[in-house]
This record gives sequence, C-alpha cells and structure tokens, in this order.
Amino acid sequence: MAQIENVLYTGKTHTTGGRDGESRSSDDRLNVKLSSPGGPGTGTNPEQLLGAGWSACFIGAMGLAARERKIALPKDTAVDAEIDLGTGDGGYFLQARLTASLPGLDPEVAHELIQSAHRTCPYSKATRGNIDVEIHLA
Repeated sequence: MAQIENVLYTGKTHTTGGRDGESRSSDDRLNVKLSSPGGPGTGTNPEQLLGAGWSACFIGAMGLAARERKIALPKDTAVDAEIDLGTGDGGYFLQARLTASLPGLDPEVAHELIQSAHRTCPYSKATRGNIDVEIHLA
C-alpha cells in the first residue's frame, strides 16, 4: 500500500443520521441533507456524492495528463459518473461507470488521457481492485 509522505489537504466532515441525516464540512462549505437512494427524502445520497467527487477529481487528472502532453482539455470537458449500490453474495456492494466527454479531441488522444487519468486519479486508485469500474469515452 502506498504511503502519503506529504498531506496536501484534509477534508473534514461531520455526519449524523446516516443515510437519512445530514453532513456538514468543518469549513461550512458543504452542508447537505441525506436521503436513501430512491427514497422519499429530498437530500442527496452517498453514491451521488462519490460520483461528484470522483468525476471532479478525474477531470483534474485528465487535465494533468493533457498538460504533460502539451495540449489543452476542451472547455466543455465533462465526466458522467454512475455509481451503483447493489447486493450480492455477502452483502452490499458498489460498482461504477465513468464516461468522459472530450469534444473535439482525436479519439486516440482522448483515450490516452482517460487511461492516464484512471492511473493517477486518487479516487480511481482507491477503488482499483475493490469494486468493478468501467471507464468509457463518450
């Protein structure tokens, strides 16, 4: 397991009530109501939060890969994340699909950026070997 040598940032949150509660960051920039997926609540859920964080990080990793190749990401670069919560033998599990849109880039270059991002994105590293993940180009 890789060890962090220099902590760049620590996100701190306080959550109460589980899936039907709320979560707030220590700096008050995040304050969300939570609700169970598909339930009657009006809040978001952990799967949506994972998708939002992972897709934002993935775009950053694609930007790093693009800069290393001395090219610019398209301004309308986007990543759609789908995080599935399901059951199987042994309980609850997650699986994920990320679909990157890099309009105007040569598909071969876009695939290279996506693969590089999947190798370097901390969320991709954290999930690698732990959940099923598919990465696609739109």
